Amino acid sequence: MAKKLPVIAVVGRPNVGKSSFFNRIVGTRLSIVDDTPGVTRDRIYAEAEWCGKRFAIIDTGGIDDGRDDEIFASMREQAMIAMDMAELIVFMVDGKEGVTSQDIEVAELLRRTSTKVLLIVNKIDGQKLPDGFYDFYELGFGDPLPISAANMTGLGDALDAMIEGLPGGGGGGGTRADGGGGVSGGDGSGVSGGGGGGEDGADGEDGEDGEEDDRIRLAIVGKPNVGKSSFVNALVGENRVIVSETPGTTRDSIDTPFSFGGEEFTLIDTAGIRRRSKVSESIERYSVVRAIAAIERSDVCLVMIDASEGITEQDKKIAGIAHDSGKGVVLAVNKWDLIEKDTKTMDAYRKKMRAELPFLSYAPDVFISVKDRQRLNNVLDTVSAVNANCALRVPTSPLNSLIRDAVAMKEPPTDKGRRLRIYYVSQVGVRPPLFSFKINKRDLLHFSYARYLENRIRDVYGFLGTPISFVFREKGSGDE
Repeated sequence: MAKKLPVIAVVGRPNVGKSSFFNRIVGTRLSIVDDTPGVTRDRIYAEAEWCGKRFAIIDTGGIDDGRDDEIFASMREQAMIAMDMAELIVFMVDGKEGVTSQDIEVAELLRRTSTKVLLIVNKIDGQKLPDGFYDFYELGFGDPLPISAANMTGLGDALDAMIEGLPGGGGGGGTRADGGGGVSGGDGSGVSGGGGGGEDGADGEDGEDGEEDDRIRLAIVGKPNVGKSSFVNALVGENRVIVSETPGTTRDSIDTPFSFGGEEFTLIDTAGIRRRSKVSESIERYSVVRAIAAIERSDVCLVMIDASEGITEQDKKIAGIAHDSGKGVVLAVNKWDLIEKDTKTMDAYRKKMRAELPFLSYAPDVFISVKDRQRLNNVLDTVSAVNANCALRVPTSPLNSLIRDAVAMKEPPTDKGRRLRIYYVSQVGVRPPLFSFKINKRDLLHFSYARYLENRIRDVYGFLGTPISFVFREKGSGDE
């Protein structure tokens, strides 16, 4: 069982450099960085290590009491949740602008917590401190630490102070532990993260990374405002991600650990993917890239569709991205509560959906209402089954018997008197399942016959929810 990592939350008013600081710590651009205030809207989690001490760090949206719109109110709520979770709060301010009224308001908010606060002054680019630097003492959190996240100066001192501020104190001496993937950055490439729990499978203490590798990584994808964030919140029972009627609210991909029925999941809520013509802001473009990246690092994709809108061209494109990635796919038709129904409505909708998405004939579907919490458990049961199918291996001997029977039932195609011959087949990969066929001549193979063979394999072994791939090699070609 993995140890619970101490949590550090990075908070402050908008546009002081919190995301740049976070990205330097974890060594990758997990959070969107942009000069527009309010870009980072949800809590972003990552793990890192410094001097042998591992910790989780949360990037938050800016706290702005001067804005009364829904998005900024939600950002404040998310920041408050992160602060409640944290063992240490990094309060970040802008050294170029000096102390602002917003900084004072955030400081007053932080003084109401019992959590230790570390004050970091960002954007101190030179050796000389600006004239207004000492004004930050007025905020009441002790000695402010000057850094420049953009230029990577002062990060070591800041990390030392962060580790000292965590329960248990320092991390043992100033040298990075071997094999831990600790924080570094002397080459200017950025501070590398702690290797925690990701897909790379790096070794970690107490099996922490191994446990994360066992989780089913579920990416929830779809158009904006189809209910992706509401789905995550309904499962975990809290406002884990911001839910709003405004399309495009979720701009980052948010990871949420979750347990159900004895299975461990990582739910990846993603930004809604718009048509390219609708993606005008650079932030929106970043969000689409992150959504696609979330698909790439997932095990299963939950493609969410708005039942009230039907299958749109954008739904087809998003489903195509999931299909082309080789991941498991489950179709979730949300907002089913809005549809007037009789006993034939679901079958009729399913038939039309299958006609619109013929390339996903293998993907199961679940008709849900996140609002009414209908069939949400069915989704997770289906995802678990699909994940198992993605890793399913077929023994070679029964596989070859199956193909021989299939060939006997339907003769392979011929061309100019020559007939396709299949000598041998074996499964050579999983995620997605990959089958290698040894044949006499590739030119004799027609795609319709390959589809026939795929259908015969699915008839026997199912492979529900996962694409399967074939590679055909000529006998004596030298291919392995």
